[in-house]
Amino acid sequence: MNEQELMSELERLVSEDRNPRTMDIDLLPTIEILREINGEDSGVPAAVENVIPEIAAAVDRIVSAFQKGARLVYMGAGTSGRLGVLDASECPPTFGVPEDMVLGLIAGGPKALVRAVEGAEDDPQQGMKALQDIKLTADDVVVGIAVSGRTPYVIGGLTYARQVGATTVALSCNPRSVIAGIADIAISPLVGPEVLAGSTRLKSGTAQKLVLNMLTTASMIRIGKSYQNLMVDLNPSNKKLVARAVGIVMQTTGCTAQQARRALDQTGKDVKLAILVTITGMGIEEARKALDNAGGFLRKAIGEKTL
Repeated sequence: MNEQELMSELERLVSEDRNPRTMDIDLLPTIEILREINGEDSGVPAAVENVIPEIAAAVDRIVSAFQKGARLVYMGAGTSGRLGVLDASECPPTFGVPEDMVLGLIAGGPKALVRAVEGAEDDPQQGMKALQDIKLTADDVVVGIAVSGRTPYVIGGLTYARQVGATTVALSCNPRSVIAGIADIAISPLVGPEVLAGSTRLKSGTAQKLVLNMLTTASMIRIGKSYQNLMVDLNPSNKKLVARAVGIVMQTTGCTAQQARRALDQTGKDVKLAILVTITGMGIEEARKALDNAGGFLRKAIGEKTL
């Protein structure tokens, strides 16, 4: 695609339009600039709310993949890619899952996380190769993230994922995008033109972050990674998380801090197991078996009413 063709394509994208509400933003004092940005941001949650049915459909596919031992794979370029990598990297400490259960791929590789790798997003073959390198399977779910919906790296990845038979999801901020036409499920929160034309790290990036939060959080809840609204599968890998783990055991069982620490020490800092042992009085191996039989759902293992 030559420069003129690319310019013509970009002109058709909502995310590249000029925002009539911010045409004089360069004349404003600091506080008014911030109010303009905040005012534009305020519409993002409503745009995400409009696509909750599509997000729910994607979550159900992700849950099915996790139940098969398969993976969720994000792929994108620039800001979109960084947001995918961020969400993926937060899953192991938050939910105690293996590091390869949720993967984030970014055009240009890991170095693109901190410095733009120019041209990396322009090669669809690199998107395909990235998925080949992780040995994508038909049981996996691939979420292609691209505000424009036309990033070649993402197009190449989603096209290959479809050939493999994996579930494909497109996350873009433009209607009827190219990747939406490729994917099984299209999630398209329409936030409109940015405060600065084409600066899609703003409203579009915020919308993408909200959607990614929902995809992983809802999926993890659905596979038993929470009890009530507590992160009972978190990995207490630092002092703050150890303190949080102690607090969670105390909140769920009514025990003292000393009792919570003792239960965590006895269970190898397994929060869910520590709660079950404390509530039921089971031995550790008995409790571990009860959790396995309950599919990891703590409510079920305790014997509480579940859906």
